[in-house]
Amino acid sequence: MYQAEAGRYNALPHRRVGRTGLRLPLISLGLWHHYSSSDPYLDRRKVILGAFDRGIYSFDCADHYGAPEIGSSERLLGQVLSTDLKPYRDQLVITTKVGYRTIPGPYGHFLSRKTILQSINRSLERLRTDYVDIYYAHRFDPNTDLWETARALDQVVRDGKAMYIGISNFGTEDAQTICRMFDDLGTPYTVDQVSYNILNRRPEITGLVKEIKRQNKGIVAYGPLAEGLLTDRFLDGISADFKIHPTSKYIFHNGPEAVHKKLVALNEVAEKRGQTLAQMSLAWLLHDKVVSSVIIGTTSLEHLDSNLKAAENIDFSRHELFEIDNIVNGD
Repeated sequence: MYQAEAGRYNALPHRRVGRTGLRLPLISLGLWHHYSSSDPYLDRRKVILGAFDRGIYSFDCADHYGAPEIGSSERLLGQVLSTDLKPYRDQLVITTKVGYRTIPGPYGHFLSRKTILQSINRSLERLRTDYVDIYYAHRFDPNTDLWETARALDQVVRDGKAMYIGISNFGTEDAQTICRMFDDLGTPYTVDQVSYNILNRRPEITGLVKEIKRQNKGIVAYGPLAEGLLTDRFLDGISADFKIHPTSKYIFHNGPEAVHKKLVALNEVAEKRGQTLAQMSLAWLLHDKVVSSVIIGTTSLEHLDSNLKAAENIDFSRHELFEIDNIVNGD
């Protein structure tokens, strides 16, 4: 029978999300890729439990994750939640999302009231839990009145099916608007999950980071390693078949050779800090306290341990930050 490591909460720092009461570990485990019906359950269970033993108590999912069976990522996590992690449920932060296609028809995606209120029920059934800790609107819905979306998400909380509400992939102006709506409703909106990494500065360019700070909320960064680009794997060159997430695609506007040059230069800064490129990339995000947690995706405990070392040094000198900015902003 599984028994969690007694000293797990001393292993990894946690951080308050803005000025809310929610706290997250600096690093969360994401179950987007390779956690589904086509993956070996016992191996994935080992990583999830290993993460919890190492102080990661936040697990991020979405209702459309899983291949070839949509929703099977939630189902896999639910199996662990209903068995090994059942005694620890109140210590966990389980997050999932609504917005992308899960079932056929007009109510299988986006953010209508009907879609949201039906989708949370299906997610809870797959996760085998009575509630999630954060329920995200996964993307902005241009065809539904934002007030309808805000009220439906508020209803999810009032029905006891979520502790907090988050948004993801919203533009700055839309994030500002829905925040005002949540304030009017008294909704416990806490976090914006954003594609953000040391190369992808779009959240800064669009003013989203500044807006989240103004709201006194927190950012959870997904894609912090740009699908593995910010690791040692590509220091000798970027393979022709490498695929970047659409939200970070613009970093290749000057071609892969320019990106490779930046990776080599960033790695030199990381080596001076005694970190790998991946560790420094995670640490760089976390040096700004508006970033409450970064979501990593891994199926290897070895990679997990290496990434966790990033939390040991998240302080940067002004010179280091200046040097990094010069590298990233160079052509």
